[in-house]
Amino acid sequence: MTYILALDQGTSSSRAIVFDAQGKIVTNSQQEVRLAYPHPGWVEVDANEIWHTQLKVARDALTQSASEKITALGIANQRETTVLWDRKTGEPVSNAIVWQDRRTTTRCEQLHSAGHMSSIQEKTGLILDPYFSATKLAWLLDNIPGARERAERGDLCFGTVDSWLIFKLTSGRHHLTDVSNASRTMLFNLHTQAWDYDLLSLFNIPKQVLPEIVSSSGICAYTDKTLFGYEIAIAGIAGDQQAASFGQACHRPGMAKNTYGTGCFLLQNTGNHAVSSQHQLITTVGWRLNTTTTFLLEGSVFMAGATIQWLRDGLGIIKAASEVEALAETVPNTGGVILVPAFTGLGAPYWDPAARGTILGMTRGTGKGNIARAALESIALQSADLLQAMEQDAGSPLRELRVDGGACSNDLLMQFQADILGVPVLRPRVVETTALGAAYLAGLASGTWSGIDEIESQWQLEKEFTPTYSADHRADVLGRWRRAIALVRHWNED
Repeated sequence: MTYILALDQGTSSSRAIVFDAQGKIVTNSQQEVRLAYPHPGWVEVDANEIWHTQLKVARDALTQSASEKITALGIANQRETTVLWDRKTGEPVSNAIVWQDRRTTTRCEQLHSAGHMSSIQEKTGLILDPYFSATKLAWLLDNIPGARERAERGDLCFGTVDSWLIFKLTSGRHHLTDVSNASRTMLFNLHTQAWDYDLLSLFNIPKQVLPEIVSSSGICAYTDKTLFGYEIAIAGIAGDQQAASFGQACHRPGMAKNTYGTGCFLLQNTGNHAVSSQHQLITTVGWRLNTTTTFLLEGSVFMAGATIQWLRDGLGIIKAASEVEALAETVPNTGGVILVPAFTGLGAPYWDPAARGTILGMTRGTGKGNIARAALESIALQSADLLQAMEQDAGSPLRELRVDGGACSNDLLMQFQADILGVPVLRPRVVETTALGAAYLAGLASGTWSGIDEIESQWQLEKEFTPTYSADHRADVLGRWRRAIALVRHWNED
């Protein structure tokens, strides 16, 4: 038997899972990560807390499986979150800026007004938005005293969370990222598969801070032996949503998955062709195996599980996220209530950083159950907007949707998702597909699995949710939702 350690560093938690050669979970450890909100629209995280929690859960997972030696390590990570640290000391120069952060909205608007939108999208496949790393990194260089000068001297390193973890795992010996994470920075050219010097100039980013780009599957470094008692090959790296697509065995063009985590991310495989979206989706690298790159179309929802966290922490109507389904089932429907969770703006296909959250349709009879049900439905409704855009770009309807992430365990949400999409929703037996995808990428490189055919044979269905809505009822629900979306757009503009 061989075993793979997968590190799944997400927005709200760090997780480590040991998988066996059948893709089954052997041990699992998780710890929450605290976010900071220093100003409205700003979201930050302590990069050292990311590292320390990730190291702790990795050690915990290995301790639980102490009799088994790990053959390789895979990393899946929250994407776009921007870390800047000192190359010699390994210490961050400030908090990391999280992907949800909107502080660079004005800068993005300036670049858009200057006519750079189309050239950026053509090169990167991305929409000009604060979501991505380039403007976050430029903000750090311009606002942390001395940072730009230190960066130009080569004293600082920039990276998304994968780069930060690899640097710490190797005690500073390696500064790397993979193609999937590089494609989220807005500094990577999809067509040349390299950092783009015109984009570096546009965003005023010194090339000295950038990591080396490697394939998603392949031994690229070894962990410092003092961390776990022996060296482990770092053999798989992918952004969390790309890793989830790989773990869901969406290896063939046309296959799609939706992950229900802090945000919600719908991705469809487009094969070896980078499809340019005409409907406000993004084109991204899925993974690179050997010299072959697979591309994806993606739509991103910023507030999914985070909306349920808001019910818990902001409104206090539940004590734990797991309680939301039971509360929602205390009522037969939302009672006409629609919740638009645009707390950090709207992602695809609207890309409106000035939108703000709202609850519409309340009456004196509105209760906690209606709001909880509306919150759950908002997750599925946002995903329906993504699917419509994706079908228009792909030119063909989706036949099924594979789902994963914490909220996919909610049967009420999954049934509503099937109803509002009009396609079957398939939940696998292993829903930790983000970590599983990282494990598969590492295991391919280390010889645990012979190829994607073997990986695909391990995917197993746990439950299928079939649509029950009529076409007319589906259209009515979507119509009311889109009226609500229209009301919240551009709310925070001067």
